[in-house]
Amino acid sequence: MRKALFTTIAVAASALVVTLPGALAKTNATSGTAATPGVSKTLITIGGTFPLSLSPAATLYAPIPRGMQIYFSWVNSRINKGDRKRGVYGRQIRWKYYDDEYNPAKTVQFTNQLLLQDKVFAIVGSLGTEHNQAIRPMLNQRKVPQILVSSGASEWGTKAKQFPWTNGWQPDYVSEGRAYGQWIAKNAPNAKIAIFYQNDDYGKDYLSGVKAGLGAKRSLIVSEQSYEATDTSYASQIARQKASGADTWVLLTTPTPTGRALGTARALAWKPDTLVINSVSAADTVMRGLAASSAVGANFIEGAVSTAYLKNATNPTYAKDAWVRNYYRIMAKYGPGLDARNGFYYYGFAKAYDVVRLLYLAGKNPTRASLIAATRKMNWVNPYTIKGVRVTTSRSDHFPLSQFKLIRWRNGSWSEFGPLIKGR
Repeated sequence: MRKALFTTIAVAASALVVTLPGALAKTNATSGTAATPGVSKTLITIGGTFPLSLSPAATLYAPIPRGMQIYFSWVNSRINKGDRKRGVYGRQIRWKYYDDEYNPAKTVQFTNQLLLQDKVFAIVGSLGTEHNQAIRPMLNQRKVPQILVSSGASEWGTKAKQFPWTNGWQPDYVSEGRAYGQWIAKNAPNAKIAIFYQNDDYGKDYLSGVKAGLGAKRSLIVSEQSYEATDTSYASQIARQKASGADTWVLLTTPTPTGRALGTARALAWKPDTLVINSVSAADTVMRGLAASSAVGANFIEGAVSTAYLKNATNPTYAKDAWVRNYYRIMAKYGPGLDARNGFYYYGFAKAYDVVRLLYLAGKNPTRASLIAATRKMNWVNPYTIKGVRVTTSRSDHFPLSQFKLIRWRNGSWSEFGPLIKGR
């Protein structure tokens, strides 16, 4: 889970593939028999799909797999203190990702290519709700791990019994929406709330969460409007929301629609007292772009509220944090010239950290079954997350990250406030 706000890593070719490093092995390192796909004595190959070109999402999300690649490059080069080997148990991580252009049909096409031609061990971190839904049946039927999905849809956890080879990663949208509802009910019990949401599973997940959080205060909602992902104008919906007299506006939108909605509201001279922007659209890079744009501007988004589970590497609060400093050092060495202030590289690092932990947990002679078993017993602190957040799963808990904090946009940066929230 957005505008020309970033340095684009995309290339024109839709079939772009990036690899780390070497060629695929054909036999199992220990048995000499037919290999566990993607695993040899010296390599472990994993892959995924991401939008890298031909869509607005490309300029936003392309840094995620690149950030993962940079982290894996560091892991491949450093000597692990535990076993004194480079990589994971002496295996170099080979990371392959294709450009699906944010098109679910191409997600299916390139996922098949990763499985049938590239023989990857697992599908890791592929981006998008509809995109992962499109490949989930196939991967579960073939018993291929589909892990750490880059989407906060609640169904990665709630449908774990139906699709046991799939798991999510980040806090789910329902939990996040619930936190907004609870915060508003507690801090503005007389608010008049307008909710603007995307009319699909993504937006409806968030919407159900907000209403659950409001509880008996659902009557505070005075306007509820939706938009289709293909819409190019929201003037009529937002005009109705302005006419409702709402003083609190909750945006359950993706980044490009967020900018369009905010620009429309400003053009209609409607500026609610309280602005809530869901985390998908609240990346610091997105917010800086909105602040700099003539359509929205810094004043319009000042004081906006959202949530975060990762440390904000651009906030002075974390300037001396050892892992944030390590992030900047690794980026400078393995991604020279890239904008490390772009939070989606940092997101890629945080995700890659958990990928590596799972590969270790899968064992010295990993199988696909041992990897998916590892996703059910995650229990550690990811050092790129906010203090107090812990990565945990079990056979009955399929939500790896479910803790987060509220954040407020002030003077060009997000700052945390309030206690740690337990989403699940």
